[in-house]
Amino acid sequence: MSQIEQPSSVKGKPMILHEGYIYTVERTTKTKSIFRCKNRDCKARCHTNLSMDAFLSLPTSHCRAPQTDSVPAIRLKNETKAHAAITDESTRTIIHSTLRTYPLSDAGQHPKNEPLMLMIQRQRTTETVDADGRLPDKLRKTYRDEGFISHEDKKLIIFTKKTNLSILKQNKHWFADRTFKVCLDDYYQLFTLHAMMTIAITPLVYGLLIGKSAEDYNLFIEKVLEQDNFQPESIMTDFETGTIKSVKDMLPNILHKGCLFHFSQVVWRQVQSKGLTTKYNEDEVFRLNVKQLIALAIVPLDQIIIGFDLICDQFDDDADDLLEYFEKTCIGEPKRRTGR
Repeated sequence: MSQIEQPSSVKGKPMILHEGYIYTVERTTKTKSIFRCKNRDCKARCHTNLSMDAFLSLPTSHCRAPQTDSVPAIRLKNETKAHAAITDESTRTIIHSTLRTYPLSDAGQHPKNEPLMLMIQRQRTTETVDADGRLPDKLRKTYRDEGFISHEDKKLIIFTKKTNLSILKQNKHWFADRTFKVCLDDYYQLFTLHAMMTIAITPLVYGLLIGKSAEDYNLFIEKVLEQDNFQPESIMTDFETGTIKSVKDMLPNILHKGCLFHFSQVVWRQVQSKGLTTKYNEDEVFRLNVKQLIALAIVPLDQIIIGFDLICDQFDDDADDLLEYFEKTCIGEPKRRTGR
């Protein structure tokens, strides 16, 4: 078995490379580190000792081929970041130096110069927390010297200002979103609340969460609701299980809507997991049928079951697993006498 390679992510988080797959740390216990595949659609995981140089539990199976062409790019970023931390050389000199060893066979995955330059600049101006884990003063206020942190502890940091909360209170329809790409090292995701301002949906509250469980979202919503007497009538989110449960628990009296874009992502992931990707790409009729499934989200409620049955008749037998999942998850399984 090949050895474990231990680069760190651009954010400095632990990462391991093994047999062409990239793993990022999910959590660490007193006896081991638990890693997951960097591809968020893949459920492969492995356990290592705390020094991350030996497996305690071998990697489980992946849903796609190894990412061998991405490995040189990760190594390049690590070398560039390490070089920037110990030298006063110019940004271009550092990039030129690290590029000399980059394999030509992987030129297609070569990072662009602009992101590398930004990474070097961030490395040289990294803000650190104090002994109590508090953010530096520079990050606690806006450019207009307004307070920008409404809550801060090891489980959650909420960034907003009084003006934003006032706008959020005036709006009866909220929107929630999340991203994993812009986070401090100790946090898992950036969760945001948005509202309509004139003709644009604008982010107003930003939360750094340590996970994606219902408890994590509950804490975020609880701390936001403590800021004022909010009375939203609806909220639109993705289809993450934790988000759905949290909205039901913390905002039980408002209308909860699902985002059509995220709904289409859910359906597409099922197309992939059922082995129908090639058919989707090559079969125009099948592709249209899948899009019709997604379009059921905007069909009147009393017509959804009729529409679903009509669409099902257009699929070939190899899509039975996909349709079974869709019916069970999105429509509701038939029940004796009472219907769905």
